[in-house]
Amino acid sequence: MDHTAVLARYDQDMREGARPDGPGARIERAGGVVRQVADALGWNGVLWSGLDAADADRAIQDQIAYFTGQGRDFEWKHYGHDEPADLGDRLLAAGFRAEPAETLMIGEVAELALDTAPPAGIRIVQATDPAGVDRVVDVHERAFGTDGTRLRHRLLARLTADPGTVVAVVALAGTEPVSAARMELVPGTAFAGLWGGGTVADWRGRGIYRALVAHRARVAAAQGCRYLYVDASDLSRPILERLGFHPLSTTTPYLYEN
Repeated sequence: MDHTAVLARYDQDMREGARPDGPGARIERAGGVVRQVADALGWNGVLWSGLDAADADRAIQDQIAYFTGQGRDFEWKHYGHDEPADLGDRLLAAGFRAEPAETLMIGEVAELALDTAPPAGIRIVQATDPAGVDRVVDVHERAFGTDGTRLRHRLLARLTADPGTVVAVVALAGTEPVSAARMELVPGTAFAGLWGGGTVADWRGRGIYRALVAHRARVAAAQGCRYLYVDASDLSRPILERLGFHPLSTTTPYLYEN
């Protein structure tokens, strides 16, 4: 895989040419940035910027003014290859708070190891209705220790309005949901994103996360998707590398709260 070419295509298709990630959201291009504006339960933030040292600080202040004027907290999704090189420091100086950095990993579906099966006693089911979404959210809250209200809202809205663009899956041990994840397909591009992969503490280290990645990759292959991308934590990066993903950049959420 040509890392430079694939990263450039990712930037063009998924960031500069971004589509809204759900009903009620919209994409706006203003002042050298591409941003998504959504309701209070959706994702609000900057997806891409084409800035330099001369205009970065003004663009940052413009986005702060815009989103605070909307009454929204927001995220500036910063990548390690973005310009100017000190953009992260400028965001911190403007009052943003940095979350832990993750690794942008991309794999070519045709080259991924897709034969990983769930461990014994685990079955993977797709969440297609409110009860299934509740299982996904239950795992999310237990695995990450965070409130799943926004995730529930976004998944239900997406499954209702455009079900062909999201695949949510749950791993069950008997009837207990022990791991969950989702995949977001982006029509008109070669990419699909893997999101929210989490396993409750007592079930980690058994290969369930790896099986959920392989399951979603098989779905992506059946849909004709060429590339899968993941914002990988330090824990998931080695698993993804063994499956055939490549680290291409880093991504850091910078949060601005009213």
